[in-house]
Amino acid sequence: MEASSNEVTALLSRLAGGDKSVIERLMPLVYAELHRRANQSMRQERADHTLQPTALVHEVYLKLVQQREPNFKNRAHFYAIAAQLMRRILTDHARARLAAKRGGAGEGEVLMDVRAIRTDQPAGVIAVNDALKELSVRDERQEKIVEMRFFGGLTVEETAEVLGISVRTVEREWSMARAWLYTRLKARTQTI
Repeated sequence: MEASSNEVTALLSRLAGGDKSVIERLMPLVYAELHRRANQSMRQERADHTLQPTALVHEVYLKLVQQREPNFKNRAHFYAIAAQLMRRILTDHARARLAAKRGGAGEGEVLMDVRAIRTDQPAGVIAVNDALKELSVRDERQEKIVEMRFFGGLTVEETAEVLGISVRTVEREWSMARAWLYTRLKARTQTI
């Protein structure tokens, strides 16, 4: 079970202030939650995926604490940044795997509903990432909401806290972003 939000936030604040000594205390406090979120993020991955949740957590955590000037406002902000890193790591992993396949077998398999994204094929992860880049140009806040909710497993409430908007706004934007992604990914599979 994760320590209190206040304790994690206090340690993150000290880390942001340059106190690297808190890293050893922070990891045990956030590890279980990061692992839970990595499991959630990888739930739709292939059973034989070469990147396991534990490795994903370790890679994300190293990137989080190795930042030159970490500036985590609170626990939810920390997990939002972790979500962004999970997305990048999984996308990079998928791109590398697809490149290794010579010819990219399975490129036509892309999910249709962001809530049911299956990343059995690397092309699916890449398609989602590319669609999110397009969404960012259209509506950056919606892209951040999808990233936090899908890749980081943040709740609606946590997402609202990080973005400084209401829960109702997150729910509305999440719904609109899912609909847009559904349409975009469906159009992409019809052109492949």
